[in-house]
Formats: sequence, structure tokens, C-alpha cells
Amino acid sequence: MTPEQLKASILQYAIQGKLVEQRAEEGTGEELFQEIERKREVLIKEKIIKKDKRTNSIINFQEVPFDIPENWMWVTLGSILNKLTDGTHKTPKYTSTGVKFVSVKDMSNGFLSLENTKYISEEEHKELYARCNPEKGDLILSKVGTTGVPAIVDTTEPFSLFVSVALLKFDCKCIDIKFLYYMLMSPLVQAQATENTRGVGNKNWVLDAIASTMVVLPPLVEQKRIVAKIEELLPLVDRYAASYEKLEQFNAKFPEDMKKSILQYAIQGKLVEQRPEEGTGEELYRQIQYEKQRLIKEGKIKKEKPLPEIAENEIPFDIPDSWKWVRIGQIFNLQAGKNITASDIYEEVSCEHRYLCYGGNGVRGYVSNFNREGHYALIGRQGALCGNINVAEGQFYATEHAVVVDHFNQTDVVWSAWFLKALNLNQYATATAQPGLAVANIVKVLIPLPPLAEQIRIVAKLEEILPLCERLK
Repeated sequence: MTPEQLKASILQYAIQGKLVEQRAEEGTGEELFQEIERKREVLIKEKIIKKDKRTNSIINFQEVPFDIPENWMWVTLGSILNKLTDGTHKTPKYTSTGVKFVSVKDMSNGFLSLENTKYISEEEHKELYARCNPEKGDLILSKVGTTGVPAIVDTTEPFSLFVSVALLKFDCKCIDIKFLYYMLMSPLVQAQATENTRGVGNKNWVLDAIASTMVVLPPLVEQKRIVAKIEELLPLVDRYAASYEKLEQFNAKFPEDMKKSILQYAIQGKLVEQRPEEGTGEELYRQIQYEKQRLIKEGKIKKEKPLPEIAENEIPFDIPDSWKWVRIGQIFNLQAGKNITASDIYEEVSCEHRYLCYGGNGVRGYVSNFNREGHYALIGRQGALCGNINVAEGQFYATEHAVVVDHFNQTDVVWSAWFLKALNLNQYATATAQPGLAVANIVKVLIPLPPLAEQIRIVAKLEEILPLCERLK
């Protein structure tokens, strides 16, 4: 359950009468409703408020969504208010100073913010205030765009409202302001705010629909006890939210962290057992060097500069006795691809453009010709993702930002891809605006070399385990 869902559940329990017990001595919602009506009639007679048809909204008991305690009462929101109106329907003339002018954008997370409002003149404010007069102790409610967001007016600073905000005035001796606030935030009211809006783009919760919104009316003393219980529980929800966020972050990272751990186990020789009959990395290394020398003599590959001997302090971790530490350039032949213009690369495959094109971050698209054929690991050497590893097979085009890893018959292609990925080659990238990996640096990086048969078993084990990590996402 998310923190939002937990908070919604608490508020739902509150308005269903399940959060605190009912007490007969506190009276009934019906008695309170009658008192609200009597007081409103007095205010109308004294011309303090105007008679408003919206305050006479009638409840449709066929639409009541759930049972409430016997001493509570179903009412409409309009029937317990002294005034329900909205801000001006005309865009005012804004000024650099004056009286603050509030719209929906100034309401966030249940709070009214007057820090970044626009301004209107004193004269225009007086004109607007005659119809819509927000005061401390009132509630305002978003009715356009994101509808149903309430906020308590907790300032004595004067301000005017735009049409996107509704003003709710009520008798604070009959209705607890925080109870009304929490009820407006409850799933009961929020569902009605969603269902009863008009318009397609910019949704509008019109005043008549707000007035007809079904709400519950407990006795005043119980309202206050409900508020006290809610405010006792909400800090616990906040603490839960902090833990929930950490858990979500952990869950999001866990599959990738697990994958990295598995690759680390593989590269340390801990994923499969070693078998003496499969030979050693030293023997494999000699076979690779023999093949390299043969290919150099045949002119198929170029002779490279000797790489430095491996010093003891370079070795990052222990490996099995049957393995051998080598430099990447000692067992692979690395060669960057060829340049190609962006206009020659197409997003979709076609008969004319049917060859995959690999760049620094993997597949870039499709091209009309190929410059490589076979099965290779590729190292991206340019861009934020440089050091990423891909595997290409068949006929494909490698750009200058993709380094083709020529392996020899004594190494497995897929094994080389996984081990190169485990090395996290990105750490060797240049720290510039456009990070890059130089081939001259890649060839010096250390890599552990197991016997060929063990390489194949490592690949089989990785392909068995790693899909389980993907299922965790």
C-alpha cells in the first residue's frame, strides 16, 4: 500500500464513523443540521448573508455509497454552508503592487501560498470582494483543472479569488474546519470531484455540482475527536512514507544490483566450480598468443606494441589458481568501426536499409551496407554510456564510436561480452563534456581468463540466472 493509499484509507475510515467510537451524550448529526439551518435563517433575516438556492441541496438517498453511524446524517455540502461562490469570471487588470490575486496555482498540498501571486488594484479588489470575500477561517477549493483540492485560509491578509477557486463559508461553531477539510480530501468527495466535472480539456467542477456533493455530518464534538485521531495518525503515515520511499528505491535498484553481484561472482570464479580436466587459463593464453602470431604473419592483423607486465599491486581481487590475469589487449584484438553520416542511418528496416548499425550507445538504426560479419562483442567508446557492451551477430555496420572485439577461437564471444560488462569500462572514460574511451587505454585493462570450457559453463549459468533478475523488475 502506498502512503497516498494509506492516507486515503484513514480518511475513508474517518468519514464512515470507524475511526473513533460514537457517544450518545454528544448528540446527533440531525440535531446539528437543524441548528445550522436555524442559524442560517437568522443570518438571512439580518441580511448578513443572502439566501442561496445552493444551500438547499437535497440528498438523493438512492446514491448513498455506504452506511454511517445511526447518530450521523447524510447531507449535501451546500446544505451545511452559509455561502458557496467562486472568484471573478473575468481576467482582471494586473498591477505590479496592490492586493494579491489567488488562482489554483497558488494552492498546493492543502495550503494557500501568497508568495508568488499576481496583484490587482485596491479598487478592483473592493469590487470583487463584494461578491467573493475570503477571510481567515474559510475554506477554498480548486474547481478548475485539478479539481477538489481544499485549503484552509489561515491569513488575515486580504486577497481576491479567480474563477478557478471556490469559496466555502460555514458556521465554525457547528462545523469543525479541519473536519471539513479532511472530509473534502476523503475518497468520498474526491471521487465526486472527478465524476462530476464538466469539459474535456480544462475540467470544471461547477458550483451546483459542488453544492450537491454528498458528505456526512457527525456531531460537533465527534468531529473534533475525529480530527484529533486523524492528526495522531498522519505523522505515522509520513514516517511510513519515508520508509516506503526507501523501499521503493531499494526495489528499483535491487534487480540491477543483483545482476552486478552475479557478474562479480562470475568474474571472480565463484559462479561455477573449477574442473582440472578443463585445463588452465595459462594454457589458453599460450594458445591465443600462438594464434595471434600466426595471424600477424599472414597479415590478417597488425602487430601491436607490447603491453606492460602486470604488477602485483594492479590485481584487484583473487581468482582461482587455474585462471590467469591478462590485459584485454593480450587476448582480444580491438578495432574501432568506420565513420558514417547520420543521414545514411534510418530508423526503420527496409529492403534497401537492412543492416543494423552500431554506435557508441548500441543500435543507431539501419544502413544500406555492412563492414563486419560474424559474432562479436562491441564496446561503446563515445558518449555518456561509453563502456557499454553489446553483442552483434551476422552482417552489421560498426561506426567509429563502436569498438569491435575480435576474439580468437580459444575464447567464447558471449563470455567475453559478460566479462567486459562486469569490468565497468565506463570508469576509464575521460571526464569531459563528451566522455570517451580510448582504445589505447582499454587494451591495458586487466581481465581474468578462465579455460574455454569453463567460459562456456559460466555463460550457461549466467543465462540461467540473469533472466530471474529481469523478472524482479
